[in-house]
Amino acid sequence: MQLLLGVIFHFIGGFASGSFYIPFKKVSGWSWESYWIVGGVFSWLIVPPLAAWLTLPGFSEIISTTSPQVILWTIAFGVLWGMGGLTYGLGVRYLGMSLGNSVVLGFCSAFGALVPSVYYNLSPAEGKTSFTDMISSTWGQVVLLGVLVCLLGIYICGRAGMMKEKELSEAVKKKSIAEFNLSKGLIVAIASGILSSCFNFGIEAGKPMAEMAVTNGANPLFQNNVTYVVLLCGGLATNLIWCLILNTRNKTFGDYSNSTTPLASNYFFAALAGITWFLQFFFYGMGESKLGNGASSWILHMAFIIIIANVWGIILREWKDVSKKTKTTILLGITTILLSVLIVGVGNSLK
Repeated sequence: MQLLLGVIFHFIGGFASGSFYIPFKKVSGWSWESYWIVGGVFSWLIVPPLAAWLTLPGFSEIISTTSPQVILWTIAFGVLWGMGGLTYGLGVRYLGMSLGNSVVLGFCSAFGALVPSVYYNLSPAEGKTSFTDMISSTWGQVVLLGVLVCLLGIYICGRAGMMKEKELSEAVKKKSIAEFNLSKGLIVAIASGILSSCFNFGIEAGKPMAEMAVTNGANPLFQNNVTYVVLLCGGLATNLIWCLILNTRNKTFGDYSNSTTPLASNYFFAALAGITWFLQFFFYGMGESKLGNGASSWILHMAFIIIIANVWGIILREWKDVSKKTKTTILLGITTILLSVLIVGVGNSLK
């Protein structure tokens, strides 16, 4: 029953993550940086402490009594993850829901399983698994095999994107994805996938806060909510700085008060996107508390996001006008990535 609940919670979280970009498509007359940061204020600044307040009474005291080193590492990984989140938005913007999410989350899945172990090679800690441990163990070798399969899947998805770019006219590409650009999209999507995986380690770095919440009598189901308050501050800092730079460079500060645009609607849908985004990790934390395996939970979460995002890609007809061969190629790439997620999950279960 615990396993089933864990899977259900991860599915809900994956659905939220795979769907959060949809409300942004309803924003009209604003530049990307304007609606992205409005959504970000809700997902990284407003909703996390509200969720912690509702589920973990006394969360602020836990944060204030946590060692500075834990806070610093949690924020640092939040900053790196924030860079990944920033480039994730650009990846979807240039590649679309289907291809963008497949590449970003494929890398995120792979590196999410590797980043912690590489860190513990550089900074050994009792009870923690290093990259050397992975190479010398059966479960670690299975995980590394999954990573290689994931990279193969990403290559296949990238190949499908190149085939799509050759087949479609500019008019058709712009109709399905307004700013389709394969080369830019792949670069930012790869960077996003690698950096976004740091969120998984940010949760690991902030575990002392979650453990303290449970010790204080909190429901273990919501223990990660206190960690999110700190972790997401790092993400907010990265995105806020960059979006303000773009607002200045592109002279788009006027978006926030431009009466010629549907302001109420724009704020509503940007906020809805931000709230939906946060729900992915709200339910991720619940799923992890049931499955009891951070790495495997991360992989399962990524798998559900890939599935949901590609369902949206089909609904939005992003692959409608391509040949059967190209459709088969993207399907093969997505299937390969999902297979890699399964392999990594099996490897972690062997641990």
